[in-house]
Amino acid sequence: MQRADPLEPLFNEVFLEYAQARDFHIDPARVRRPQDKGRVEKTVRDTRDDCFGGEHLWTLEQARERGLEWARHEYGMRRHSTTQRLPREHFETLEAAHLLPAPTTAYDVPTWAEPKVGRDHLAQVIRALYSLPTRWIGTRLRARADRATVRFYFRGELIKTHPRKQPGERSIDPSDFPDEKRAYAMRDIHYLHSQASAYGIAVGWYAAALLAGPLPWARMRRVYALLRLVRRYGEARVEACCTTALEHRMFNVHRLEKMLTHPAAPASAPARVLPPARYLRDPRQYALSAAPPAASRQLPLVLKPCDCGALP
Repeated sequence: MQRADPLEPLFNEVFLEYAQARDFHIDPARVRRPQDKGRVEKTVRDTRDDCFGGEHLWTLEQARERGLEWARHEYGMRRHSTTQRLPREHFETLEAAHLLPAPTTAYDVPTWAEPKVGRDHLAQVIRALYSLPTRWIGTRLRARADRATVRFYFRGELIKTHPRKQPGERSIDPSDFPDEKRAYAMRDIHYLHSQASAYGIAVGWYAAALLAGPLPWARMRRVYALLRLVRRYGEARVEACCTTALEHRMFNVHRLEKMLTHPAAPASAPARVLPPARYLRDPRQYALSAAPPAASRQLPLVLKPCDCGALP
């Protein structure tokens, strides 16, 4: 019980669903009123002390066999001190007709959660993702998950139902997304290729080269970047750069963007060749001999002492 109240108690959701599925009524006891529990808990003590007291039971099947034997042949055939009737006789004549048939299948215990719908239209329940319409983005919903389905509620109203998925998987409904986002949410590779081809043949081929190989949905971000370049720099410039990139087998969007932001400089004009000069000396005139000729050799200068007074 989530909130105790003598008039309007608030029950646990999982146990309330179980009571509804098995069609029985919950009659909670009042707080600090032990007399409300006397008739229910009295049988617990008798069963514990009289049925299982002193027994050595190792498995659940042994406990069930022991309880059935005790209810039919021991306690069931013991005369009650108040009603003066045999419990088994009283059950078979009065109470058995009011019981419902025993369930044949195990109860599917649900799990409740309060996920919040993200901007990608997805909500997480038990580590799996489920899509919801655009109007519920940013809203916290109530989700109920069982073995087969996952249901989403808003203020008690059912708004979406999905098949249950394993952790790590996702359940996507294309109608939950607007038209401009549906292809991206569904990972439509063919739509991306056609959108790139609309801007030019080379752009379409370049997008196809980016998506080539295993796991093409893991390369979709590269095509998104290519389409952004088209919107930023124009179709003609991107078409020309894609043509050049395809010729050189360069499949890198970052380098393609550098080609757009830093275009190649135009080729410079060839250098002008000057004609040879008309008056040029023979190169031999600039050659130096290893030793001067013998006729031109000069004797070394010898200084002799002289009489300084003889100078004028």
